[in-house]
Amino acid sequence: MAEPAPSVESFGALLRPVEMRTGGQVIAERLVTAIALGEFEPGQRLPAERELAATLEVSRTTVREALQRLHAGGYVVTRRGRDGGTFIQDVAVTGADEAVKRTLDPRWEELTELLDYRRLTESLIARTAAERRDSSDIAAIRAAVERYTEAGSRADARIADHALHQAIARATHNERLADLSARIRREVGLGFDAEPYTPQMRQRALRQHPVLAEAVIAGNPARAAKQATSHFSLTEGALAEVRARLTLRTGDTDAHRASE
Repeated sequence: MAEPAPSVESFGALLRPVEMRTGGQVIAERLVTAIALGEFEPGQRLPAERELAATLEVSRTTVREALQRLHAGGYVVTRRGRDGGTFIQDVAVTGADEAVKRTLDPRWEELTELLDYRRLTESLIARTAAERRDSSDIAAIRAAVERYTEAGSRADARIADHALHQAIARATHNERLADLSARIRREVGLGFDAEPYTPQMRQRALRQHPVLAEAVIAGNPARAAKQATSHFSLTEGALAEVRARLTLRTGDTDAHRASE
């Protein structure tokens, strides 16, 4: 006996309008999120179109569309001349919260999984580095900690932060682990070698870096792993705070609109 044909109502969830998003829209939203999270600072020049396409592994046409969307939203400005390029705008843009929240929400599970993966990986790296470090590794780690402490700008701090974690990763004497650490950093940074940055995160890193470094230098694997786990929770905490703030703010905005 043939089964009855399913009613139209049973397909309700499937027959809802589907939002078709272009590659340029996706890249633009990712860049808006990166800007909001402090991965790029106001006045910073974005990489050239060709470099962006190679970094994000998309076509230059997709990058061009994304930049056009950023221009339209007021997130970036183009300057001509020898020192020209596309620069992050030093302005608060209307609708930024909604754009960032739209980007974070669908990716939240993916992001938390990635950050959990990095936390576990970096814990293993720190443990292994503490077991295998030699005198040259110790010198490199101490120099990197000092550079981070003395960094006078956001860009300098990021370079020093990357150098420190690469020095620890290289102390494992396993190039695959060092490459993995760098690759995860780029993935967390949406394809760029950058991460969420705030003055509060820097202050915490200033306290945590020497403790992590000394655990590795002292050859204490358990303590090094524990400190790495704590340190690499910084980014996840920053993302959670941004998401909670945006949820509250956009919720307040929606409530205000509803009451009008």
